[in-house]
Amino acid sequence: MLVNIKEITTRAKNEGYAVPHFNINNLEWTKYILEECQELRSPVILGVSIGAVKYMGGYNTVVSIVKGLIKDLNITIPVCIHLDHGPNVSSCIDAINAGFTSVMIDASSYSLDENIKLTKEVVDYAKKYNVTVEAEIGSMGSDGVADKSGYAKVSDVIKLVEETRIDLVAPALGSVHGLYKREPNLDFDRMKEIKDKINIPLVLHGGTGIHDEQIKKAIECGISKININTELQIEWANQVKEFIKNNSEVYDPRKIISSGKDKMQEKIKEKIILFGSNNKY
Repeated sequence: MLVNIKEITTRAKNEGYAVPHFNINNLEWTKYILEECQELRSPVILGVSIGAVKYMGGYNTVVSIVKGLIKDLNITIPVCIHLDHGPNVSSCIDAINAGFTSVMIDASSYSLDENIKLTKEVVDYAKKYNVTVEAEIGSMGSDGVADKSGYAKVSDVIKLVEETRIDLVAPALGSVHGLYKREPNLDFDRMKEIKDKINIPLVLHGGTGIHDEQIKKAIECGISKININTELQIEWANQVKEFIKNNSEVYDPRKIISSGKDKMQEKIKEKIILFGSNNKY
C-alpha cells in the first residue's frame, strides 16, 4: 500500500529502528526491492532521483510502475514513493502532481533563509495533498570526503524545522554520497542533540560505506531513515559483469539484467536486518 513517509518513519523513531530508503533506477530494480521487502515484512521508501525520473520516462511513468507492481506482486507492506534531492520547487510540485507520496527539496546549497523560503513553498503545496516533505541542511562534502565546516549547526536545524513544518530533516553530519575516500566521521553527539531538540525523524544520507556499528549508533542517536543506493549499484553491476563474462553468447536483455538480482537482494536483506525494520508489518 502507498503511504507517505511520516506514517512509517514516526513509528521507526518511536520504536528505535530505521526505514530503508533504496533508490530505484528501472522496473527491475523496483521489482527486486519490493519483493525482498515484502519477504522480510519491512516498510520501504523507494527513492527516485531526478536522473532516474528522466531515465525511467517521467514522474507519471515512475508512479505507474510502482503502483502496477504493488498490485501485480500483491505487495502489502507500506511503500513510499519519494523524490530524492529535488533541486527546486517545480520538481517537487511535478512529483506531487504525478502521485509521489513524499518529496525532498534540497536547498542545502543556499543560505539558511533561502533554504527556509524554498522549503516552505514545497511544504505549503504538499500539505494540500497529504504528501510529506524532507529537507536537507549543511553540506555533505564532495569527492568522497566530508568537511567538518559543512556540518549542520543545531540552531540552524531547529530554525529550519520550526519555520517550515517539514516532516523529516537530513542534517549533514559527516556522511557523503557515493564511495568514501576516508573513514566516515559522523558527529554522533550533535546528532543526538538535534534528536533531543526537535520532534521529527532524522535522515542519514550516504549510507553506503558506513560501518555497521556506526549505523546502529546513528539509529540510537535518532536516525529513522537511511538512504542506500551506491551499494546496490555495485552489487548489481559486479554480478552482471560476471554473468556477461561467462555467458558471452547471451543477448537477451532480460537474462542480462536479472543476473544481478540475487546479489542485489542479498544486500537489501542485509541492510533491512541491520536497520531493524524487518518483521514490522
